[in-house]
Amino acid sequence: MAIARLEAVLLDIDGTLVDSNDAHAHAWVDALTAAGHDVTFDRIRWLIGKGGDKLLPEVTGIDIESERGKELAEQRTKIFKQKYFPKLQAFPGAKALLARMHRDGLRLVAATSAKEEEMGALLEKTGAADLFYRATSSDEADRSKPDPDIIHAALHKARCRAAAAIMLGDTPYDIDAANGASVRAVALRAGGWPDEKLRGAIAIYDNPESLLAQYDSSPFARSEA
Repeated sequence: MAIARLEAVLLDIDGTLVDSNDAHAHAWVDALTAAGHDVTFDRIRWLIGKGGDKLLPEVTGIDIESERGKELAEQRTKIFKQKYFPKLQAFPGAKALLARMHRDGLRLVAATSAKEEEMGALLEKTGAADLFYRATSSDEADRSKPDPDIIHAALHKARCRAAAAIMLGDTPYDIDAANGASVRAVALRAGGWPDEKLRGAIAIYDNPESLLAQYDSSPFARSEA
């Protein structure tokens, strides 16, 4: 059975295009520790990629929609923006990879568990925010990754069927969300996850730069069905 011609790429940002996973984890640890919660960086680090709606109750038992949950989430956001965001950088090759995809006529749609305001700032870090056709944040999904809601929303914005899109991410949560929406996933090791945790991806590359170097033999090289 022929695979549909690729039309769109759904892109995670944190850990995929921008080296920010550790920063997000540190911001959560800072906020929760200050509030009296006994959490470790290692525990939080491997939950990054999920939205706060899943991460917070998993480590504290607090619903993010509760008054206390909202306070903690707001404090995390404040710490992230003030202490960690200014130091963030895109991964080498991220901008060039996005430019290649855009030049090939692929519609680029951000599909992230980040809030809309944070998402916009992170896209600017790539140096190629203007190349994105659309962007989808956690504000547009009832449930964050690994649930497929954000992928469904991104497909709608991309104006394409699941078979004509590929998700590019760095965590098992990206892969599970994509597969849950019947979208193929390609993974990058840039976010720190080992290959055995990225099972379910149709291909795995080290980082944006290595994917770009192998682009012509990658699943992103467009071909007619």
